[in-house]
Amino acid sequence: MSKSCCNHQHAAPIKAVSKAAPGQSEHHHDSHCCDNTTPVSCCTTPTPHEHASRDGNESPGDEEPPRGSCHDQACCSAPLSPAHDHKHEHEHEHDMPPADPLVAPVQGNSRHSWQVLGMDCPSCARKIETAVSRVSGVQQARVLFATEKLVVDLDPGLSPDPVTAAVLAAGFQLKGESADKQAAGREQASQPPLQGNLFGNFLGKYWQPLSLASLMLVAALLPKELGQPLFTLATLWGLWPISRKAWALTKSGSPFAIETLMTVAAVGALFLGETAEAAMVLLLFMLGEHLEAYAAGRARAGVTALMALVPDKALRIRTTAKGEVREEVAADELRPGDIIEIAPGARLPADARLLDALGAFDESALTGESIPVERRQGNKVPAGSLAADRVLRLEVVSEPGNNAIDRILHLIEEAESQRAPIERFIDRFSRWYTPTMMLVALLVVLVPPLAFGQSWDEWIYRGLALLLIGCPCALVISTPAAVTSALAAATRQGALIKGGAALERLAHIDTVAFDKTGTLTLGKPQLTELVSLNGQPEDELLALAAAIEQGSHHPLARAVVANATEQGLTLAEARDLRALPGMGVEGRINGELWQLLAPSRVATLNVEQQTRIASLERQGKTVVVLCQSSGDQALPVALLALRDQIRPEAATALQELNQLGLQSIMLTGDNPRAAEAIATELGMSWRAGLLPENKVEEIAKLASTRKVAMIGDGINDAPAMKRASIGIAMGGGTDVALETADAALTHNQLGGIAAMIRLSRAALANIHQNIGLALGLKAIFLVTSLLGITGLWIAVLADTGATALVTANALRLLRKR
Repeated sequence: MSKSCCNHQHAAPIKAVSKAAPGQSEHHHDSHCCDNTTPVSCCTTPTPHEHASRDGNESPGDEEPPRGSCHDQACCSAPLSPAHDHKHEHEHEHDMPPADPLVAPVQGNSRHSWQVLGMDCPSCARKIETAVSRVSGVQQARVLFATEKLVVDLDPGLSPDPVTAAVLAAGFQLKGESADKQAAGREQASQPPLQGNLFGNFLGKYWQPLSLASLMLVAALLPKELGQPLFTLATLWGLWPISRKAWALTKSGSPFAIETLMTVAAVGALFLGETAEAAMVLLLFMLGEHLEAYAAGRARAGVTALMALVPDKALRIRTTAKGEVREEVAADELRPGDIIEIAPGARLPADARLLDALGAFDESALTGESIPVERRQGNKVPAGSLAADRVLRLEVVSEPGNNAIDRILHLIEEAESQRAPIERFIDRFSRWYTPTMMLVALLVVLVPPLAFGQSWDEWIYRGLALLLIGCPCALVISTPAAVTSALAAATRQGALIKGGAALERLAHIDTVAFDKTGTLTLGKPQLTELVSLNGQPEDELLALAAAIEQGSHHPLARAVVANATEQGLTLAEARDLRALPGMGVEGRINGELWQLLAPSRVATLNVEQQTRIASLERQGKTVVVLCQSSGDQALPVALLALRDQIRPEAATALQELNQLGLQSIMLTGDNPRAAEAIATELGMSWRAGLLPENKVEEIAKLASTRKVAMIGDGINDAPAMKRASIGIAMGGGTDVALETADAALTHNQLGGIAAMIRLSRAALANIHQNIGLALGLKAIFLVTSLLGITGLWIAVLADTGATALVTANALRLLRKR
């Protein structure tokens, strides 16, 4: 080993085969780096590139991108400018409190799930969780509000019937255990529109508040002696369903529900003879409930539409002795390998591979891109895509319940289990807020009459007004309404953010770290240049290189083979093919040993050849050397230069991040010269020659003073994404990256990063506005109620008005882009 000026050891060129670094694959191409050509003083780092398939998917572009291997020091650009003076740890386990995620059931326990009907707001979900958690044998109960799903883990051998009974007792309904969520979505999406019977639908939905309002109107028009009894009747009419639900919730463990407060207030007003105000309180409460239901429906609309994307029927083609047979089957009967046919305007019932030469598909519902995407034979098309132009045949590649739509819905459910810290705080605060207000109201009722001889009627009235001020609706909905709307808006735009916790962290990001291959670039390198070093014809040298690379799934290898195939070259059969860990690959052709090696592994390169390699690398190209083995030496005969194309939207995306005040840095395992060329073209900082563990180290350094987002697409990006404040996966990436990430760009476009950050910042501002509105209005009317300036119906109007303002403000996020 040799030492640099910085006392970091560097691997000297070697001739023998060395062992791969732990976790590395066995086929590598290193890139050479010279001290005098790099932007910092100590950057002599070989950076090999693995030849490894990313996930077993054989389509081009799905391979694991090149990454660094054995090295002792990473090359880097100038340091980023300082962002903060304070220190803070950003690893997920440390920078946020526990997010109460939905965990896997304990071995032996059974998991059950239902669709929940009748939830108007996130507080309803909490009430159901409270009721179910009280059932003996329940180990975990979570309600996923966006997908209207209840998930319960039970002890071994227990029946789910008590769970169903507990939910019904709490005033809600369940539909079909383990009900198919896509079927549920299709059912909701297929409900008849209001235009068909506008008046009938309106009456069916709002009959309770309409009937109550009608009775109140008649009572107001009658003389007082006749109107009073009718107001009492109207109050009792409106109170019946509310009091029943209040009693059910009290029995199920939620005694301080808003229904309880409304019941106490209405009954108290009746005893005081304030019958008109009692009826008005109930009417305003009903209107508030419908307003919350409307807001929940708007926020869930995107998820409902997503559920309805996959058709429940498919046309399957079977080949028999008598020829082809077309049969209509249920979509969940399709299995990988089945051949299906879809007509123009029909949606794909499963993930499938195109069998026809060409086909256009509208994938806007999944990616947000309105322009149909052209797919070629062999390309994978996600479920839910719309055939745009003609009848097409495809081969199913996904199992039932594991297509693109199912995976997105799974991510949405996972997102719901990750609640924002501010949301958890408000939830805890509201649990104490209502009992505290009830205690204050009781003191207001008792203290002035008992201690100071004041009028009981007057102070009971003021106490009831305070009781209504204690309704936590606006406060409880302030955060989840904004979070749900933001997540729904992100989904529409082709991005998935896994819950409020990720949304809140995303809003505080000030630095974005990018992987290079497959993230800033397309991940599909092309052979751009072949330099003959011995005068041998270039086509012969290319054929030799391609013969050695046959069978490899690495992007560089495929690029070489693809170029030879395009030129119509005949490839000889290579024998004794062998990967050289940390070096390259070798094989025998016609008895002669040929090798493809990284420049840093070829000790026989002369000064002129090294200069040529350096020149190619400064153009952002990766260079491999074709060598003919002679004894214990590898004699270079050709240089092959390959370059991955920068994504068309990369420069614009980085400019948008810069305009938001964020700094960008590229972390790559590629050679420093290639990294510098791409980083210079994009105008960003860079670190090169990094193994996955080195990327984690770089993220840790950045995280000591910054809030860092890591953008990647491969398995080896997952550790760095986990270490960052937030990890964002490209939609075309591996399943491991998507599972590890806190957010994903389903449209696979870098421009979505800036949009996500803008949306998260807007959501956080919206939450603060909502909390300010809810608490501000309550504080104002708390004072006016104590002073006797405002009465019961003004108090409930304040709560309903605050709920309306908070809801309307949160729904603005649905239009945010």
